[in-house]
Parts: sequence; structure tokens; C-alpha cells
Amino acid sequence: MAESKREAPLPSTLYTEEYFLTSCEGYEEFIESEGQHLSRRLHDAFALADVRAGMRVLDVGCGRGEIVLHCMRNGIEAYGIDYAEVAARMTRDVISAEIANHTTAAQAGVLRSDAKKLPFPDGYFDRVLLFDVVEHLHPWELHEAYLEIRRVLKPDGKLVVHTAPNRWYDLYAYPWVRRVRTVMGQGAAYPKDPRAITPANQHVHINEQDPFSMGRNLRKAGFKSRTWLDSPPQNRNENVIMALLRKIAFDLPPFRWFFERELFAVATKR
Repeated sequence: MAESKREAPLPSTLYTEEYFLTSCEGYEEFIESEGQHLSRRLHDAFALADVRAGMRVLDVGCGRGEIVLHCMRNGIEAYGIDYAEVAARMTRDVISAEIANHTTAAQAGVLRSDAKKLPFPDGYFDRVLLFDVVEHLHPWELHEAYLEIRRVLKPDGKLVVHTAPNRWYDLYAYPWVRRVRTVMGQGAAYPKDPRAITPANQHVHINEQDPFSMGRNLRKAGFKSRTWLDSPPQNRNENVIMALLRKIAFDLPPFRWFFERELFAVATKR
């Protein structure tokens, strides 16, 4: 892509400690457990990596540092990188506290670094994790980040990606959800712009994905991947009609392609 057409990366200063502790997914579990427990979403994404002791893991966009901590506690050598200085500091604090309070043989480290230029040698990692980062990178940035991740992965390594929301939800399902909720008298909680549900996302979500774009972008960077949709458990106490509509929306294709909000991918080098 021509340099003149490349959108400028988001300023790292948009990612403040307040953002990571009030808006970035998993913050409630992080605060409550001081990083000891992963949120449902992070737990499910991490489980896909099938990480075992003796492996070397890179968490790209490490945020608060709970993934690195989780690795340390399981005897896994782990490194985190983040574009935001505050995230690097928060992760560094988590690592320091773990080393001070527990005897652990697992090596860990954190660097402030751009995902488009990873400070590691070729073929260094068994696993690279990219959790809730994709949506923050312009298309050209995401492509360069994928290329760098491919470079630092071992030949048999795996990249695990999680991103939300599914772009098709925002484009096609959300307007109908908003109409129904407005009729039910709940419209105030459903602004016209779905990003505004979490106001901080209006400024930092710039590249939501759908199942096709996720797979296509990974292929362009030299990966083969398995990509799928999922959603948080829909355990709601609703009337029979709403429960039926929810079951149709989340269980039956093609409706579920538009209503399920989370995207996962597991990719290997082609």
C-alpha cells in the first residue's frame, strides 16, 4: 500500500491506566483478583493456544499483564509487548510482584514495542497470542503485524487471535437489536453508534473484523487458519418470545453469523 494512503497509527496516549481498568475487557476480574484470574473471554482464548510448560509465549498487546502472569504461574516462559507505555508499566508491575511473592522458575519479560516491529529473532516463539488487538490496528498495520508474528513463530508454532465485535453484528444485527430494545423502552442503553456503548471504543476501535476478512487477512500474511464465531453465554431471564428470538439469533445459521459477536482464529504458518 502506498505510504500516502496509510492512516496514522492511533496515539499510544489514548491507552491510559483508566482505559485498562475501566473499559478494556477483563478489567473487573483483574481488579477483583489482582490479575490472578482471567476473564471468561481471555480464559477461552488462552485455552485455544494449548500452551504447555517448556514453551515460549509472546503476548502481543499485553495490556495489564494477566496473560503473562498466567503463563509464569504455569511454568511457561512468557514475554509481553505493548505499544502503550502505561501497559508496559502495568505488566512490569505484575511480573515484579509475582517474582517478589512467589518462587517461580518461569522466565518473563515485557517491552514497550510496536507490533509491526517485534524485537525478537526469527522462529523464537511456540505461541503468539493476539487478544483484542486486531480491532485497534489499521488494515496496513494489521498486515505488517501478522508478517512480524509469522517471522518470530517457530515452523510448528501457532498464532491465536481473538477480536470483538464481529463487524457483521455492528452493521446488520445491531440496528435491529436497537429497534427492538427501543420498543421495549430500553433505547437509552443502545446508542445509534454501537461503539458508543463503551465510549472509549469510539476512539480506539478502527478495524473490526468479520469471519471472511479475518481468514483473508491471515492468508495474505502467509498463514492457514481456522476461524469461527462465538458469543458470551446468553443466560438471561426473559419472556418466552425473547428467549425464542435469542435462540434463533445465536444458534441457527445464517442468523448466528450476524448476531454472534466474538471472533476466534488459530493460525499456523503455511
